[in-house]
Amino acid sequence: MEPLREDIIVDIDKNRERFFGTSGKMLLPCPATVETLLNKLPENKLVTIDFIRKELANQFNVQVTCPFNTKLCLRAIANDSTKQIAYWRVIRANGELIAYFPSGVEGQAALLDGEGYTIDYEGKKPKVKNFKENLVHFY
Repeated sequence: MEPLREDIIVDIDKNRERFFGTSGKMLLPCPATVETLLNKLPENKLVTIDFIRKELANQFNVQVTCPFNTKLCLRAIANDSTKQIAYWRVIRANGELIAYFPSGVEGQAALLDGEGYTIDYEGKKPKVKNFKENLVHFY
């Protein structure tokens, strides 16, 4: 499935309200919107997928941002070699690395290691050690 070319705001489907924990509107972002947010990311700071979704929901004054579309956007950004977007600084809420980025978690780990982050390989999935200290906060 291809990412959208422009942002779309839709009603949250009744059968998805329980999943999202709310009714209202949902943003289906396009890669350019996610890219704009990632470009605001200070050097050597990390951001979670959940934070991206919440920040976009706030910017568009909607209740939620579609997790599936956000994933499609991140994948498209990561695979676009014509741009220098620090996609590798995006991690999961628990600090885990993201397998669908180019070269998988190994590639993301190498890029983060190159920026001075320590990767913990002890658990089931690799994660950034002490990641909370380096999370970005947009205000």
